Amino acid sequence: MTNSSDRTAHLAVYDTFADWETGHTTAHLAQNGYTVRTVGLTREPVTTMGGLRIQPDLALDELRPHDSSLLILTGASGWDTGETLAPFARAARGFLDAGVPVAAICGATAGLAREGLLDGRAHTSAVSFYLAATGYAGGSRYVEADAVTDGGLITAGPTEPVAFAREVFALLGVYGPEKLDAWYRLFHDSDASAYEVLQGE
Repeated sequence: MTNSSDRTAHLAVYDTFADWETGHTTAHLAQNGYTVRTVGLTREPVTTMGGLRIQPDLALDELRPHDSSLLILTGASGWDTGETLAPFARAARGFLDAGVPVAAICGATAGLAREGLLDGRAHTSAVSFYLAATGYAGGSRYVEADAVTDGGLITAGPTEPVAFAREVFALLGVYGPEKLDAWYRLFHDSDASAYEVLQGE
């Protein structure tokens, strides 16, 4: 019997949350049997960068790694303007320590760098000097790539939401290799021939 936590992904939401960075990820997880639950610092509504109002499903202090298959962190101005979002980076440490994957894109990678979570893992972000400005010790592990997975942690830069989603789907086994390749070709390269592969049984 499948544990419900194996089919639940948690999406962190906060003011200036970058809406577009996880749209592919959450939409296709939901279409493939996952429940996506939003988690805020509190249960108070937040407003995304696109002006959308989101009511979190739960507060961060209610979140437990064993209730989840993945924690997703997106960019937001708060990652670079103080310590407001640092609790999410600490939560990411708890997830990784518990063996539950974390996926971080854009400014969230800087938050994880400050938390020390990139020091021993291959990773990427917008550009290497963006992370270097955090003073972290993982510069030698920076990879010039669209998205990187290492040690249960996915990282990507702000312009790579499709590559980010691909890494999530690969890590969770949402699609097999052939369909994953087709999914990426369809949504990243606009390769119409990939659609037939995705629709096949």
